[in-house]
Amino acid sequence: MQPLEKGRYRVRLGTGDADLARAQALRHLCFHGRPGRDADPFDPRCDHLLIEEGEVLRGCCRLALLPRAAAMTEGYSAQFYDLSRLAAHPGPVLEIGRFCLAPGAPDADLLRLAWGGLARLVEARGVTLLFGCTSFAGADPAPHLPGLACLAGRIAPPAWRPGRKAPETVDLAGITAAPAIAALPPLLRSYLGMGGWVSDHAVIDGGLDTLHVFTALEVARIPPARVAALRMIAKA
Repeated sequence: MQPLEKGRYRVRLGTGDADLARAQALRHLCFHGRPGRDADPFDPRCDHLLIEEGEVLRGCCRLALLPRAAAMTEGYSAQFYDLSRLAAHPGPVLEIGRFCLAPGAPDADLLRLAWGGLARLVEARGVTLLFGCTSFAGADPAPHLPGLACLAGRIAPPAWRPGRKAPETVDLAGITAAPAIAALPPLLRSYLGMGGWVSDHAVIDGGLDTLHVFTALEVARIPPARVAALRMIAKA
């Protein structure tokens, strides 16, 4: 992917160990709240999308491009969700993980740029489905119930619906809290705004201190107006 430059920002794929180390450092700061390196065995298999302002890393995410959907059962998300139904999805798929933005960064601007970079990859590689675990900060479900209550009407079609695999889950259908869109993470709101859907349960991930839902976006179902907007952002 050619770098995408917009104003003072640049979106590009990492090109070596130094870029990977920068992404891991930002992830650790965002997910653990202190300096360190957030690394796991999936990192070497993936590309790493970087959002930079000059020499400063403002955001990043991890990308696994899979030529066939059957391979998603060996990816990061498959540790927490049974993806055997989705393995039949046609065409190449792209797993997006560890998305994070630096503390104090302008979320909306950087999120739009990230989607612009992803749009380039989707068109270049013929991707038919984007998916991953979208996280709420903090593993305790209680503060997230108003956000989770917004998801009951956006559960995956039965043909693609992820099954339960994690030991600790929260059933979305059983939530009685008043829905609050503002309580959703910005990344999850953007998925839903393009027609994305989620698993019927959230997973409590104590190791990363997050609560997450499996999230997917079928490229063919993105509304035409959103496709046009993404293409405008993706233009150099």
